[in-house]
Amino acid sequence: MRFPPLKALRSFEAAARHLSFSKAAEELFVTPAAVSHQVKALEDWLGVTLFKRLNRAVILTNEGQNYVMGVRNGLEIIGAATEKIMLQDASGALHVDTLPSFAARWLLPRLSRFREAHPDIDVRLSASDHLTDFNREDVDVVIRYGHGHYPGLRVNKLLTEELMFPVCSPSLLKGKHPLRHPSDLKYHTLLHDDMRIDWQAWLAMAGVTGVDPKKGPSFNDSSMLLTAAMEGQGVALGRSTLAADDLMAGRLVQPFNIQPMQADHAYYIVSPEEAADRPRIAAFREWIMEEASVSSGRFKAHTGDGTAAE
Repeated sequence: MRFPPLKALRSFEAAARHLSFSKAAEELFVTPAAVSHQVKALEDWLGVTLFKRLNRAVILTNEGQNYVMGVRNGLEIIGAATEKIMLQDASGALHVDTLPSFAARWLLPRLSRFREAHPDIDVRLSASDHLTDFNREDVDVVIRYGHGHYPGLRVNKLLTEELMFPVCSPSLLKGKHPLRHPSDLKYHTLLHDDMRIDWQAWLAMAGVTGVDPKKGPSFNDSSMLLTAAMEGQGVALGRSTLAADDLMAGRLVQPFNIQPMQADHAYYIVSPEEAADRPRIAAFREWIMEEASVSSGRFKAHTGDGTAAE
Protein backbone atom coordinates (compact mmCIF):
# COMPACT_ATOMS: atom_id res chain seq x y z
CA MET A 1 0.00 0.00 0.00
CA ARG A 2 1.39 3.39 -1.06
CA PHE A 3 0.86 6.61 0.90
CA PRO A 4 1.40 10.20 -0.28
CA PRO A 5 3.55 12.51 1.89
CA LEU A 6 1.86 13.56 5.13
CA LYS A 7 2.88 17.21 4.69
CA ALA A 8 1.11 17.31 1.32
CA LEU A 9 -2.03 15.76 2.81
CA ARG A 10 -2.11 18.32 5.63
CA SER A 11 -1.71 21.19 3.18
CA PHE A 12 -4.47 19.82 0.94
CA GLU A 13 -6.89 19.28 3.83
CA ALA A 14 -6.33 22.79 5.23
CA ALA A 15 -6.69 24.42 1.80
CA ALA A 16 -9.87 22.43 1.13
CA ARG A 17 -11.35 23.42 4.48
CA HIS A 18 -10.61 27.12 4.01
CA LEU A 19 -10.89 27.14 0.19
CA SER A 20 -7.85 29.39 0.42
CA PHE A 21 -4.12 28.73 0.15
CA SER A 22 -3.44 31.91 2.18
CA LYS A 23 -5.63 30.91 5.13
CA ALA A 24 -4.23 27.38 5.02
CA ALA A 25 -0.73 28.87 5.12
CA GLU A 26 -1.61 30.93 8.22
CA GLU A 27 -2.89 27.83 9.99
CA LEU A 28 0.20 25.78 9.09
CA PHE A 29 2.69 28.62 9.72
CA VAL A 30 4.09 28.47 6.17
CA THR A 31 3.81 30.64 3.08
CA PRO A 32 0.95 30.41 0.55
CA ALA A 33 3.53 29.40 -2.03
CA ALA A 34 4.56 26.46 0.16
CA VAL A 35 0.92 25.30 0.43
CA SER A 36 0.50 25.63 -3.35
CA HIS A 37 3.67 23.64 -3.89
CA GLN A 38 2.54 20.83 -1.57
CA VAL A 39 -0.91 20.64 -3.21
CA LYS A 40 0.65 20.54 -6.68
CA ALA A 41 3.02 17.78 -5.55
CA LEU A 42 0.03 15.78 -4.24
CA GLU A 43 -1.86 16.28 -7.51
CA ASP A 44 1.17 15.06 -9.43
CA TRP A 45 1.52 12.07 -7.10
CA LEU A 46 -2.17 11.15 -7.55
CA GLY A 47 -2.36 12.04 -11.22
CA VAL A 48 -5.55 14.11 -10.73
CA THR A 49 -6.49 17.77 -10.30
CA LEU A 50 -7.82 18.52 -6.82
CA PHE A 51 -8.49 22.27 -7.12
CA LYS A 52 -9.67 24.64 -9.78
CA ARG A 53 -7.49 27.76 -9.50
CA LEU A 54 -9.48 30.95 -10.01
CA ASN A 55 -8.19 34.52 -9.93
CA ARG A 56 -8.44 35.00 -6.14
CA ALA A 57 -9.89 31.72 -4.94
CA VAL A 58 -9.75 27.96 -5.31
CA ILE A 59 -12.56 25.45 -5.42
CA LEU A 60 -12.47 21.69 -5.15
CA THR A 61 -12.90 19.54 -8.21
CA ASN A 62 -15.12 16.48 -8.01
CA GLU A 63 -12.01 14.38 -7.35
CA GLY A 64 -10.96 16.81 -4.62
CA GLN A 65 -14.36 16.66 -2.94
CA ASN A 66 -14.33 12.87 -2.96
CA TYR A 67 -10.77 12.73 -1.65
CA VAL A 68 -10.89 15.34 1.12
CA MET A 69 -13.30 13.47 3.42
CA GLY A 70 -11.10 10.37 3.49
CA VAL A 71 -7.99 12.47 4.06
CA ARG A 72 -9.69 14.41 6.87
CA ASN A 73 -10.85 11.24 8.60
CA GLY A 74 -7.40 9.74 8.28
CA LEU A 75 -5.66 12.81 9.75
CA GLU A 76 -8.12 12.86 12.65
CA ILE A 77 -7.38 9.21 13.40
CA ILE A 78 -3.61 9.85 13.25
CA GLY A 79 -3.98 12.92 15.48
CA ALA A 80 -6.06 11.08 18.07
CA ALA A 81 -3.64 8.16 18.15
CA THR A 82 -0.68 10.54 18.49
CA GLU A 83 -2.30 12.46 21.34
CA LYS A 84 -3.14 9.23 23.13
CA ILE A 85 0.40 7.86 22.96
CA MET A 86 1.88 11.21 24.03
CA LEU A 87 -0.46 11.40 27.01
CA GLN A 88 0.59 7.88 28.00
CA ASP A 89 4.25 8.88 27.72
CA ALA A 90 3.63 11.89 29.95
CA SER A 91 2.72 9.59 32.86
CA GLY A 92 3.83 6.29 34.34
CA ALA A 93 7.24 5.16 35.55
CA LEU A 94 10.50 7.05 35.05
CA HIS A 95 13.67 5.16 35.98
CA VAL A 96 16.41 7.49 37.25
CA ASP A 97 19.84 6.17 38.20
CA THR A 98 22.32 8.32 40.11
CA LEU A 99 25.27 8.14 42.47
CA PRO A 100 24.44 6.94 45.99
CA SER A 101 25.87 10.06 47.65
CA PHE A 102 24.02 12.42 45.29
CA ALA A 103 20.77 10.53 45.83
CA ALA A 104 21.06 10.67 49.61
CA ARG A 105 22.38 14.22 50.12
CA TRP A 106 20.76 16.16 47.27
CA LEU A 107 18.07 14.44 45.22
CA LEU A 108 15.96 12.61 47.81
CA PRO A 109 15.29 15.71 49.97
CA ARG A 110 13.87 17.44 46.86
CA LEU A 111 12.07 14.60 45.12
CA SER A 112 8.73 15.24 46.84
CA ARG A 113 8.51 18.52 44.94
CA PHE A 114 8.70 16.65 41.65
CA ARG A 115 5.87 14.37 42.77
CA GLU A 116 3.78 17.41 43.65
CA ALA A 117 4.42 18.99 40.25
CA HIS A 118 4.00 15.74 38.29
CA PRO A 119 1.75 13.36 40.25
CA ASP A 120 1.25 11.08 37.22
CA ILE A 121 4.98 10.30 36.93
CA ASP A 122 6.35 7.65 39.28
CA VAL A 123 10.11 8.04 39.74
CA ARG A 124 11.94 4.75 40.25
CA LEU A 125 15.24 5.81 41.78
CA SER A 126 18.27 3.53 41.83
CA ALA A 127 21.77 4.32 43.04
CA SER A 128 24.95 3.10 41.34
CA ASP A 129 28.21 4.44 39.97
CA HIS A 130 28.75 2.14 37.00
CA LEU A 131 28.58 3.17 33.35
CA THR A 132 25.01 2.77 32.10
CA ASP A 133 24.23 0.99 28.83
CA PHE A 134 20.88 2.45 27.82
CA ASN A 135 20.44 -0.25 25.19
CA ARG A 136 20.64 -3.04 27.76
CA GLU A 137 19.38 -1.49 30.98
CA ASP A 138 15.90 -0.30 31.87
CA VAL A 139 17.02 3.25 32.68
CA ASP A 140 15.60 6.50 31.30
CA VAL A 141 17.88 9.08 32.89
CA VAL A 142 21.20 8.98 34.73
CA ILE A 143 22.96 11.62 36.80
CA ARG A 144 26.73 11.28 36.77
CA TYR A 145 29.76 13.14 38.07
CA GLY A 146 32.56 13.71 35.60
CA HIS A 147 33.71 15.72 32.57
CA GLY A 148 30.37 15.40 30.75
CA HIS A 149 31.76 13.70 27.66
CA TYR A 150 29.19 11.04 26.77
CA PRO A 151 29.11 10.65 22.95
CA GLY A 152 25.74 9.96 21.36
CA LEU A 153 23.75 11.00 24.45
CA ARG A 154 21.88 14.16 25.47
CA VAL A 155 24.01 15.77 28.18
CA ASN A 156 23.06 18.78 30.30
CA LYS A 157 25.28 20.23 33.00
CA LEU A 158 23.39 20.15 36.25
CA LEU A 159 25.69 21.41 39.00
CA THR A 160 29.26 22.65 39.06
CA GLU A 161 31.26 22.33 42.23
CA GLU A 162 33.84 23.87 44.43
CA LEU A 163 35.90 20.88 45.45
CA MET A 164 37.36 20.25 48.83
CA PHE A 165 36.88 22.46 51.82
CA PRO A 166 36.97 21.14 55.39
CA VAL A 167 33.61 20.71 57.11
CA CYS A 168 32.79 19.56 60.62
CA SER A 169 30.20 19.59 63.38
CA PRO A 170 29.75 22.96 65.13
CA SER A 171 30.80 21.16 68.31
CA LEU A 172 34.40 21.06 67.04
CA LEU A 173 34.59 24.86 67.08
CA LYS A 174 34.76 24.75 70.85
CA GLY A 175 36.26 22.51 73.50
CA LYS A 176 39.88 21.82 74.45
CA HIS A 177 41.20 22.27 70.89
CA PRO A 178 38.73 24.40 68.95
CA LEU A 179 39.16 24.52 65.19
CA ARG A 180 40.19 28.06 64.35
CA HIS A 181 43.16 27.68 62.03
CA PRO A 182 44.18 24.89 59.63
CA SER A 183 47.09 24.03 61.93
CA ASP A 184 44.53 23.02 64.57
CA LEU A 185 43.74 19.94 62.47
CA LYS A 186 46.64 18.16 64.20
CA TYR A 187 44.36 17.80 67.24
CA HIS A 188 41.46 16.29 65.29
CA THR A 189 40.60 13.15 63.35
CA LEU A 190 40.64 13.39 59.56
CA LEU A 191 37.80 11.61 57.78
CA HIS A 192 38.32 10.19 54.30
CA ASP A 193 36.37 8.95 51.31
CA ASP A 194 37.43 7.60 47.91
CA MET A 195 37.46 10.91 46.03
CA ARG A 196 40.26 11.70 43.60
CA ILE A 197 41.56 14.64 45.64
CA ASP A 198 42.36 13.87 49.28
CA TRP A 199 43.62 15.45 52.46
CA GLN A 200 47.24 15.34 51.33
CA ALA A 201 46.47 17.70 48.44
CA TRP A 202 44.37 20.05 50.58
CA LEU A 203 46.95 20.26 53.39
CA ALA A 204 49.67 21.04 50.86
CA MET A 205 47.53 23.78 49.30
CA ALA A 206 46.81 25.29 52.74
CA GLY A 207 50.47 25.10 53.77
CA VAL A 208 49.75 22.86 56.76
CA THR A 209 52.53 20.66 58.15
CA GLY A 210 52.66 18.25 61.05
CA VAL A 211 49.40 16.51 60.13
CA ASP A 212 49.38 12.94 58.83
CA PRO A 213 47.04 13.07 55.78
CA LYS A 214 46.51 9.31 55.72
CA LYS A 215 45.37 8.71 59.28
CA GLY A 216 41.71 8.45 60.19
CA PRO A 217 38.67 6.33 59.27
CA SER A 218 37.63 5.97 55.64
CA PHE A 219 34.23 5.61 53.93
CA ASN A 220 33.45 4.48 50.40
CA ASP A 221 30.50 6.87 50.11
CA SER A 222 30.50 10.64 50.53
CA SER A 223 27.11 10.60 52.24
CA MET A 224 28.46 8.41 55.05
CA LEU A 225 31.48 10.69 55.27
CA LEU A 226 29.33 13.76 55.86
CA THR A 227 27.14 11.94 58.36
CA ALA A 228 30.23 11.03 60.38
CA ALA A 229 31.35 14.67 60.28
CA MET A 230 27.93 15.87 61.48
CA GLU A 231 28.16 13.48 64.41
CA GLY A 232 31.44 15.05 65.49
CA GLN A 233 33.61 12.08 64.62
CA GLY A 234 36.16 14.27 62.82
CA VAL A 235 36.76 16.71 59.98
CA ALA A 236 35.81 15.82 56.42
CA LEU A 237 36.59 17.32 53.06
CA GLY A 238 33.23 18.43 51.73
CA ARG A 239 31.95 19.36 48.29
CA SER A 240 29.60 22.26 47.75
CA THR A 241 26.82 20.21 46.13
CA LEU A 242 26.65 17.45 48.72
CA ALA A 243 27.38 19.57 51.78
CA ALA A 244 25.34 22.66 50.87
CA ASP A 245 22.05 21.73 52.57
CA ASP A 246 23.79 20.67 55.79
CA LEU A 247 25.89 23.84 55.82
CA MET A 248 22.84 26.07 55.33
CA ALA A 249 20.97 24.17 58.06
CA GLY A 250 23.90 24.52 60.48
CA ARG A 251 24.48 20.77 60.80
CA LEU A 252 27.92 21.34 59.31
CA VAL A 253 30.21 24.36 59.36
CA GLN A 254 33.30 25.44 57.45
CA PRO A 255 35.87 26.13 60.16
CA PHE A 256 38.33 27.98 57.91
CA ASN A 257 37.92 30.91 55.55
CA ILE A 258 40.19 29.45 52.86
CA GLN A 259 39.52 29.32 49.14
CA PRO A 260 38.43 25.77 48.23
CA MET A 261 40.29 23.59 45.80
CA GLN A 262 38.66 23.99 42.41
CA ALA A 263 37.01 21.05 40.62
CA ASP A 264 37.20 20.22 36.93
CA HIS A 265 34.20 17.89 37.26
CA ALA A 266 30.48 18.55 37.49
CA TYR A 267 27.17 16.72 37.78
CA TYR A 268 25.39 16.01 34.51
CA ILE A 269 21.95 14.70 33.61
CA VAL A 270 22.21 12.23 30.73
CA SER A 271 19.66 10.43 28.56
CA PRO A 272 19.58 8.80 25.11
CA GLU A 273 19.33 11.46 22.40
CA GLU A 274 16.40 9.77 20.69
CA ALA A 275 14.38 9.69 23.93
CA ALA A 276 15.50 12.97 25.49
CA ASP A 277 12.40 14.93 24.48
CA ARG A 278 9.85 12.36 25.58
CA PRO A 279 7.42 14.11 27.95
CA ARG A 280 8.39 12.23 31.11
CA ILE A 281 12.12 12.69 30.56
CA ALA A 282 11.76 16.32 29.50
CA ALA A 283 9.61 17.08 32.55
CA PHE A 284 12.17 15.58 34.93
CA ARG A 285 15.08 17.32 33.21
CA GLU A 286 13.34 20.71 33.33
CA TRP A 287 12.43 20.23 37.01
CA ILE A 288 15.85 19.06 38.20
CA MET A 289 17.72 21.79 36.32
CA GLU A 290 15.48 24.41 37.93
CA GLU A 291 16.09 22.83 41.35
CA ALA A 292 19.85 22.90 40.68
CA SER A 293 19.73 26.57 39.75
CA VAL A 294 17.79 27.45 42.90
CA SER A 295 20.08 25.32 45.07
CA SER A 296 23.24 26.96 43.69
CA GLY A 297 21.80 30.44 44.16
CA ARG A 298 20.83 29.80 47.76
CA PHE A 299 24.24 28.38 48.62
CA LYS A 300 26.06 31.34 47.08
CA ALA A 301 23.81 33.74 48.98
CA HIS A 302 24.44 31.81 52.21
CA THR A 303 28.23 31.92 51.91
CA GLY A 304 28.49 35.33 50.26
CA ASP A 305 30.38 34.10 47.19
CA GLY A 306 29.64 30.39 47.25
CA THR A 307 33.15 29.44 48.36
CA ALA A 308 34.00 29.81 52.03
CA ALA A 309 32.19 30.91 55.15
CA GLU A 310 33.51 33.49 57.56
